[in-house]
Amino acid sequence: MKNRKHKVNFLGHSHELAGLLELPEITPKAYVLFAHCFTCGKDIAAASRIAKALVSHNFAVLRFDFTGIGNSDGDFANSNFSSNVADLVAAADFMRDKYQAPSVLVGHSLGGAAVLKAAHSIDECEAVASIAAPANAEHISHLFNCSIDEIKQHGEAKVDLGGRKFTIQKQFIDDISDQDNSHISQLKRALLVMHSPIDSIVNIQEAEKIYKQAKHPKSFVSLDSANHLLTRKADADYAAGIIAAWADKFIGVSNALENKIPTRKNIATGHVEVTEIDKNFWCDIQSDSHQWQADEPLKVGGSNLGPDPYEHLLAGLGACTVMTLRMYANLKKIPMKNVIVNLSHNREHIKDCNGCDKSNNTIDVIDKKISFIGDLSDKDIKRLLVIADKCPVHRTLHNTIKVRTHVNI
Repeated sequence: MKNRKHKVNFLGHSHELAGLLELPEITPKAYVLFAHCFTCGKDIAAASRIAKALVSHNFAVLRFDFTGIGNSDGDFANSNFSSNVADLVAAADFMRDKYQAPSVLVGHSLGGAAVLKAAHSIDECEAVASIAAPANAEHISHLFNCSIDEIKQHGEAKVDLGGRKFTIQKQFIDDISDQDNSHISQLKRALLVMHSPIDSIVNIQEAEKIYKQAKHPKSFVSLDSANHLLTRKADADYAAGIIAAWADKFIGVSNALENKIPTRKNIATGHVEVTEIDKNFWCDIQSDSHQWQADEPLKVGGSNLGPDPYEHLLAGLGACTVMTLRMYANLKKIPMKNVIVNLSHNREHIKDCNGCDKSNNTIDVIDKKISFIGDLSDKDIKRLLVIADKCPVHRTLHNTIKVRTHVNI
């Protein structure tokens, strides 16, 4: 399954943050919020590979750079574990406002500790997965052991982390020292703990601490020979596959989406009622016997939760064409086994078409391509093509149409 990538920006706890939203080609079963490891960034191989693999399982995934990391604004030196948690909550708020709140939180290393904490502030979260995470944020203080005295004396120090220099301030040390892990026992969400027994950065005993403190439902999966950063593609793909299969058990396709859809109304025969759902573009459509949705695509600000208005127009014409052809074929006993109508809409400049209305610069054109299946003669096909343009919707579109708009008081 292909994935679509959209660069997004949103306000974190204090600065604008840069993120990447990846979506499957079809409506996602749920949205996932991913938290990267300490100082890593959203584009680290493990994050991008896990996101891609989750999308292949029909999840939408948002990963972003924490404050002062990658393309996000702010100074890393002024950030800390608490600000990372606040950034995660802000990311969930952004997803809720623009798309759909995350049902699943996934965190790698310190990001795992952060999602365990942030989950309490994201009501829609139903499942949390930690990968190579410490039970407590203070665990990472061992990375600064050689600089602790300098940090305490001067208020900050340059620390080498993974071959890069980062300024670590005393406020960061104080912040992780203030953290505890009492929230793990109060998670009240499904928990998946994933860890490698040979992790040399965060010992697997940290995973044991998380698992022991958490209450059911909880699961533990060993990542066997994986290193801390999951640099091997096979390890990242395996982790994502496990997360996808596990999350399916705890989140439903009918999660937050269906909770927003209006209940059925009594609509008079021949009438259609359209109501907005998300104060954006997502609409509920009801007739006397049916209910469905319309939306705009992501590229114009919608959430792509239903066909857009022009797709509905094309669907109406296409369905009417197929029905009319079937009635005629049955009546005239034409051996048409099936018929497929493919439609597209575009606007053409007057100079590119013949017989266009010269008062307009462009003309709307609907291309209707018909495929007939069956042992049909040339004569049969010619007769059917004539009938295809006589369907009621086709005639309506070619008639002069007057739309009367009234205020319903």
